[in-house]
Amino acid sequence: MKVTISIIKADIGGCPGHAWAHPKALEFAAERLAEAQKKGLIIDYYVYSCGDDISLLMTHTKGENNPEIHGLAWNIFKEATENIAKKLKLYGAGQDLLKETFSGNVRGMGPQVAEMEIEERPSEPIVVIAADKTEPGAFNLPLFKMFADPFTTAGLVIDPEMHAGFKFEIIDVYEGRVYILDAPERIYDIMALIGTPGRYIIRRIYRKEDLLPASVISVERLNLIAGKYVGKDDPVGIIRAQHGLPAVGEILEAFAYPHMVSGWMRGSHSGPLMPAKMTAIIPEKKIALGPKMTRFDGPPKVIALGFQLHDGYLEGPVDLFDDPAFDYVRLIASFVADYIRKMGPIMPHRLPPEEMEYTTLPKVLASLKYIPVEEYEKDRYKYLKESS
Repeated sequence: MKVTISIIKADIGGCPGHAWAHPKALEFAAERLAEAQKKGLIIDYYVYSCGDDISLLMTHTKGENNPEIHGLAWNIFKEATENIAKKLKLYGAGQDLLKETFSGNVRGMGPQVAEMEIEERPSEPIVVIAADKTEPGAFNLPLFKMFADPFTTAGLVIDPEMHAGFKFEIIDVYEGRVYILDAPERIYDIMALIGTPGRYIIRRIYRKEDLLPASVISVERLNLIAGKYVGKDDPVGIIRAQHGLPAVGEILEAFAYPHMVSGWMRGSHSGPLMPAKMTAIIPEKKIALGPKMTRFDGPPKVIALGFQLHDGYLEGPVDLFDDPAFDYVRLIASFVADYIRKMGPIMPHRLPPEEMEYTTLPKVLASLKYIPVEEYEKDRYKYLKESS
């Protein structure tokens, strides 16, 4: 039986500000998904958050980009916005829902989407990841380390099923181009692209020998959809583990270095990606409350939940970053956050101009008067006296 794993994520309002997703919104979403499960639309589900974002994890047999599944998620987010976010006056209520009418697919409508249709192996461990206060390209480096770096993933060297390497599907989100590059043969070309994570994003990874789907990441960019800043893109992803793929520990090892990513405060700053613990997991309600975004609305955080998939059902989750082994990583991230914050509004802490184009900064700059250089040089004291 082919099983599709779908994650559809949206920010429908924060409490307070951009700090956290309200538990009532997660409970509402879980109740609606339970109804869909009873009707046979989905096999299983889990609802979890990271910062102020809510992710709907669903398993089903309807394939990727299915209108019923996407419509279910869209309606849940719309209803949660109306019934909870707006009534409680949550901050930015419904901010990721950029269109009024559902058109059969939520791609391009605001929510982030990661889906993978698979044939279940005899044992099917999966890791789902989600980040807040950053962009889809934030996962470029850890994915590269998982699937192409033998210093992170020992299996690339010692596991015969992995030794041939992987195919990387990289998308240029500005030009709509897709690059298919093999590792290890073309790792330099891969790095040449993914080193610009705001534009080139690793979307899918396949095992080279048999094209087994190994990983998928959401790639929607809200500023390119809306034409203005409506929040950072906050990616989600699915990674299969073990049996000729990176082990769970190798997947997590890729996050043991808190690399710098774009986003953070007002989507306008660089900061370290901190692997964070969940605040609470409530099995009876099938919800998991993620970390809060506090210091400077951050720093950017990533969560990792582990599930064992069996016949489409989700056994778990296990909070994979809830371990003392990652305390030191969080300490490093805190040190880097402290260091970079002292630069205030100066680059490279503040993002470069091309990334600031869709924020509110252009409105500030548009209000400033300017003088052509040639005119100014003719009589600068005149302009100095007239300036205020």
